[in-house]
This record gives sequence, structure tokens and C-alpha cells, in this order.
Amino acid sequence: MAPKIVCVAGPTACGKTKMGVLLAKKFNGEVVSVDSMQIYRGMTVGTAAPRAEEMDGVPHHMVAVAEPEEQWSAARYAEMAVPIIDDILARGKLPVLVGGTGLWLDTLVQGRTFAGGCAGGRVRRELQQRLEADGIAPLLEQLRQVDPASAERLHPADEKRILRALEVYLETGKTITAHNEETKAVPPRYDAVWIGLRFADREDMKALIDRRVDQMVDEGLLDEVRMLLESGLPRTATAWQAIGYKEFLAVADGTATVAEAVEEVKLRSRQYAKRQLTWLRKNDRIHWIEWEKERDFGRALQVSTEILSAEGLP
Repeated sequence: MAPKIVCVAGPTACGKTKMGVLLAKKFNGEVVSVDSMQIYRGMTVGTAAPRAEEMDGVPHHMVAVAEPEEQWSAARYAEMAVPIIDDILARGKLPVLVGGTGLWLDTLVQGRTFAGGCAGGRVRRELQQRLEADGIAPLLEQLRQVDPASAERLHPADEKRILRALEVYLETGKTITAHNEETKAVPPRYDAVWIGLRFADREDMKALIDRRVDQMVDEGLLDEVRMLLESGLPRTATAWQAIGYKEFLAVADGTATVAEAVEEVKLRSRQYAKRQLTWLRKNDRIHWIEWEKERDFGRALQVSTEILSAEGLP
């Protein structure tokens, strides 16, 4: 039997952090953050990383564990997070996974492994050179010869995944399709009880996102961006792709006003929330709790407690 854990999922600004703390306190748990940007040090404001007062005495893991110049994948994250989750379980406590990075959540729960191949190695460089010289069509045709399922599934504009599929085959002799099928057959690493948070009315979600962006600006998002610049963080670092940082980097450079950056961050945050919901809708195990105009955490805790108790959690 796979050990039971809890996953609190949902779009940005829906209250996952607070819900995770409430459940951890109720069920003798510890929180594991599953957020691809909260892993970075020095990026508290723009990523809405939980502060000490928000943690309310509950241990939190996988927050501020990487330098902003590092590039993390789902595989690297899982390599570090799985031993932490297993340690929480071994101590008789409940791991409460909290986050909105869907692929990373799925990777942890399912025990998904990733296809071999040295991403970014010699083969990738050669493929990239061919792409620049001849375009994607010949590469897609080559993929169709060795892995027709991937060629059919991938859009011709999805150059990154086409190159990755070819890279895997050329380096390992196994198609990425075959790897994915093998992975599906592996039993899940954990038996997850999923709690999902979302707004009944999408407009209420948008309004809350807008308020949170305003709060981030008030709390010093621009100062945080300037500190990252002063620290020498390369402009090519993945961390700059986090919503809020790229837009306020333009403010620091003098190519955008604060007002322009705020509107862009709000727009991108709303778009991201929509993508998160699209990803999560594929998961039919999620028990959804819908907010009305305001988030009622007392009611949400009561409902979640009933769900977790029915799933056999004490």
C-alpha cells in the first residue's frame, strides 16, 4: 500500500498556503511546497513564499532551497523532495503538499521518472544547429520515422518537445513514447488525497489576483528585483521568468513604468491561473472546494476534514 499524503492544489492566489497550514495543524502534518519559483532564495515577495507568521509554527520544506541562478527541473525537484516526504512519514506525521506547479505535483505523487538523454548535450546542440539551418520540418519527419506517435501528438510549432523526443531516441535507443507508456504502468509512489481550491465565479478570482499583485508592489517587489540585479543574477537565469520579476526588471531598466508593469503582471497572473485550472481539471481525484466572493477557510477546513477522515486519515 502506498503511504497516504495530502495535496492542496489550485490556481494562484486561491489560498493554498493558508489551507495547507490549517490542515497540517489539524492532522499533525508538515508542509512541502511544490512551487517552481518558491524554491529560490531572495524571491519572497514576487513568489508569495510563506513568511514565518503565515507558517504559524508548522514546518515548511522546499522553500528557498536554491540560488536564483540555478535551473531546476521536475526531476531534480523530486530527487530532493521525495526523501523529505518519506522522512515526514517515517516520523509518523502527514506530508501536506501545497503548490500550483502541476507537473511537479504529479511527478511526486506518481513517482514518474523522466526519459534518459543528456538534455542540452552534444546531440541537442547538433539538433539545434540543424533546426537553425533547415527548419523544423526535416526534424519532425525524422521523428515520424522512429516515433510516429510523438510526431502525431506534437504540434509542428512545438520545437522544444520535438527536439527533446529526437534527443531521447538518439541517445538512448528508446522512444519517449515507449518510456511514457512504461511509466504509466508503474503504481503511484503515494496515495494522495487531493483538495482543490477555486472560485465559483472566475471574476472573483481575477479580482483577488489583482489585489494580490497590488499588495506585492506595496511590499517591495521592485526593491526585490533591484536586489537580485545587484547580486549579479544573470539575465538569462530561469528565475527572471517568474511572473512579476520579468515585468519589474523592465521598470528597473527604465523601459517601463510601474503602472505598465503592474497591469502586465496582473494579466500574466490571470493567464497563468487559467492554465493551472486547465491542468488540474484533468485530475478526477480532486475534491474541489469552491469559494464565493470571500474565502471561508473555516468552512473549507471542515469540508476537508470530512474528506480526509473518509479517506482513513486520523
